[in-house]
Amino acid sequence: MVLNSATDALVVIDPQNDFCPGGALAVAGGDEIVPIVNMLAGKFAHVVLTQDWHPRGHISFASSHPGARPYQTIAAPYGETLWPDHCMQNTPGAAFHPGLAIPHAELILRKGFRADIDSYSAFLENDHSTPTGLAGYLRERGLNRLFLCGLAYDYCVRFSAIDGTALDFECLVIADATRPVGLPGSVKATDQAFAEAGVQRVGSAEVLVP
Repeated sequence: MVLNSATDALVVIDPQNDFCPGGALAVAGGDEIVPIVNMLAGKFAHVVLTQDWHPRGHISFASSHPGARPYQTIAAPYGETLWPDHCMQNTPGAAFHPGLAIPHAELILRKGFRADIDSYSAFLENDHSTPTGLAGYLRERGLNRLFLCGLAYDYCVRFSAIDGTALDFECLVIADATRPVGLPGSVKATDQAFAEAGVQRVGSAEVLVP
């Protein structure tokens, strides 16, 4: 695959400690993608990192709803799945995985910092209308083809790719540089959503080829 250094960008979604084994919201094999992500980053002149950045008492935390349990679904204004407390601001769990080595990353976009709304997508809050500012940044930089990887495939990577496509970016998901949370039906629903939206899934080998 031929990359265009002027218009292509790698978007690494939430490569944080809490999403890796031992973390508060651990994704199985989440740490396994770090070496792949580092190699991928070396192929791109432009890299964006996103970082989940929740305040304590965030609406998405099960602990914020008396009697609720993690992974339970409830009626909520924006998003229904409740999660363990994770990626809280200025905690070790919110930090990037220590093996991540992307010194040339140009932007770290923090999301999920509004206490009353969750944010899966790198582009929009979960009300599907409040922008994070990423689209404007990319457009002003002339970056229009995005390669997405990171954690987790069936949530933040999924919603980022879908929203990015709807905002007229060409989005490709590097499948082996992601891992899913894997709640019942979540991976199948993600695969279907990508097919319907025209989001292409590629392998890291296709991107890394000389």
